[in-house]
Amino acid sequence: MITAEDILELPASSRVTTGLSVPLPTSAAGSVSVVIPAKNVAAYVGETIASALTQREITEVIVVDDGSTDGTASIVLGIRDPRLRLMTNDSAGVSAARNFGARHASGDWLLFLDADDRLRPGAVAALLAAARGAPRAVLVYGDYNTIDSEGRQIGRRDLLKGRRKPSGDVLTRLAAGNFIVNGGIALARAEAFRAIGGFDVSLRYCEDWHCWCRLAAIGEFEFAPGLLLDYRLHTANTMNAAVRTPQDFFPAIARIFDDGLILARLPEGTAARLRQAAEIHLVTYSAMQAVRFGRYREAFTYLGMIGRRSLKSLPRSALRVVLACFGI
Repeated sequence: MITAEDILELPASSRVTTGLSVPLPTSAAGSVSVVIPAKNVAAYVGETIASALTQREITEVIVVDDGSTDGTASIVLGIRDPRLRLMTNDSAGVSAARNFGARHASGDWLLFLDADDRLRPGAVAALLAAARGAPRAVLVYGDYNTIDSEGRQIGRRDLLKGRRKPSGDVLTRLAAGNFIVNGGIALARAEAFRAIGGFDVSLRYCEDWHCWCRLAAIGEFEFAPGLLLDYRLHTANTMNAAVRTPQDFFPAIARIFDDGLILARLPEGTAARLRQAAEIHLVTYSAMQAVRFGRYREAFTYLGMIGRRSLKSLPRSALRVVLACFGI
């Protein structure tokens, strides 16, 4: 199998978005493995697993217990379904847990579902249908809505029913900002995921964004319209915890724009502009999350950071922050 190092040694002209540098099948086979990293999520993991097991297209669900000290493992073991497996990974971190699960997965596609989110009915069927229409895609993804800690809908993203996100060669757009947001809305072709080396365990935050960029450097993406996931927002979320600041996320930007596989596929002379756009994207996201949790002073501070980077970008960022107040 081609490794990440093998890909880097290919000439740039070979690393095209048709995915020909990776030995992908010419049709979209249908087996799907769900990998759920889990640590102290006893309050949610049962609901999350149930949302996956009710989707008949899913062939296996692998829960990787990353050192839980609550009843997470007991809940998983109490669910009787031959498709469900529990594995342990000794507190190695979420990226290592996902990679560990992926190494033991047998499906043609991988879906990385957080242990407090839940798939909507028909989500995987919709993703596979989109994959059948794009047999060269290395990743197929949809959209999500948001729920609170109790599972109540708080998002209003249903108002965006007609919105379409990018398909095809998406690397330039993706390097400027993570429009996928949550791995639970995406099917990654297993062979491509392993070829690019999986998630970078050195990154504490935004490791999924870096991984998606590496996948986009070797193949096409396909968007499946529709809300496929309930994304739970509460202060325990890695991206939403009150102590997080945009600076916590900037190492991922540095990693993306220091990655030879990604840089080789970006249009010449665009890296600096895209890096600034990525910084603005993450600061805007931080401001949006701040207002969602009532931290308005922080939101204004982050908007000031955006203004100092690019006054031209400030109105658009401010609009996104206002829309976040209404769950959009």
